[in-house]
Amino acid sequence: MSSFADFQNEIYLAGLAGALPELPMTAAGLAQRAREVLEPEAFAYVAGSASGERTAAANEAAFDRYRLVPRMWRGASGPGVRDLSVEVLGTRLAAPVLTAPVGVLELLHERGEVVVAEVTRELGIGTVLSTAASTPIEDVGAAAGAWWYQLYWPGDDELARSLVDRAAKSGAQAIVVTVDTPSLGWRPRDLELAHLPFLRAKGIANYLSDPVFRAKLPAPPEESEEAMQLAVLTWSGLFGNHTLRPADIARLREWTDLPIAVKGVLHPDDARQLVDAGADAVVVSNHGGRQVDGSIAALDALTAVVATVGDRADVLFDSGIRTGSDVMIALALGAKAVLYGRPWAYGLGIAGAAGVRHALRVLLADLDASMGLSGCAEIADLNRAMLSTVR
Repeated sequence: MSSFADFQNEIYLAGLAGALPELPMTAAGLAQRAREVLEPEAFAYVAGSASGERTAAANEAAFDRYRLVPRMWRGASGPGVRDLSVEVLGTRLAAPVLTAPVGVLELLHERGEVVVAEVTRELGIGTVLSTAASTPIEDVGAAAGAWWYQLYWPGDDELARSLVDRAAKSGAQAIVVTVDTPSLGWRPRDLELAHLPFLRAKGIANYLSDPVFRAKLPAPPEESEEAMQLAVLTWSGLFGNHTLRPADIARLREWTDLPIAVKGVLHPDDARQLVDAGADAVVVSNHGGRQVDGSIAALDALTAVVATVGDRADVLFDSGIRTGSDVMIALALGAKAVLYGRPWAYGLGIAGAAGVRHALRVLLADLDASMGLSGCAEIADLNRAMLSTVR
């Protein structure tokens, strides 16, 4: 049974000896601390969103349109009575939470992806490894527990298949295809610093370590600065793929037996077409507001997608989760699990493994305690009847 809420007891007991938490206890606090300690380029890359950042703000504000209606005396509030575990796409998780795929973690920590893999394994939750990682697939797979591989489908099918094969051989339990980033959104924070890490050979470790990619290069990238520059140019010509259509999911299905989720879906018709083409799940997401400013908040898209494909595929949610009650609202609206991004990335940059662990334990403890206080002993107890809509 869940014990995530015990985190608050640890803090209060430590307080008896005069010890205060070294890290902030809220997502907003972690963001503020990260702003103070990270290099400007690193903070801008994580915090920044598209254009006026209205959609990023809307993602969080959308949760204010719902209120939980707790039920009393349901026997769910006592210690050791709650079970937050779920199974999603055949992956068993101690709670319905996975770390979202965040690229270029070397901006925050030299062992970023491995650290996240180790901490999530320790906590029993999942992690989704970005194609734009700073650590090769194989190294992360060796450290991870429950993990999925996020595919930015490149403009070369042989390379795409190689990345998928490597993930499967390294123990990935699902493939998550991101569809909302055939090219980068307009991101003023990065532009003001003229900082795109990929052009500095950061976040392309999975390409540099791939035999198909390396075969396209005139010389190994590690041989010289010029060879690395040519590798970066080759990467830039392959990253985006503007030709993909829903029917291409069937081609991906030919490459792997792993479950396939598609991330970046907001319109129910897109969800229907992707599931019709063979997707096992969709992730309702607007990339944390990083792609199209002014687009619909991800939470506002969730209900229609669930109504359209929820009986045939798992629906997951991403973009805007900051508290345990946010997780509850998304699950009550029909999501099977959520992907959680920026706060743990700030934690990574602030304090490495301890920061990631802290950020995730804060969310999980909040979720656990709020579930019990709302009369929910297990995830299946969350449903639409628990929500009131604020007009």
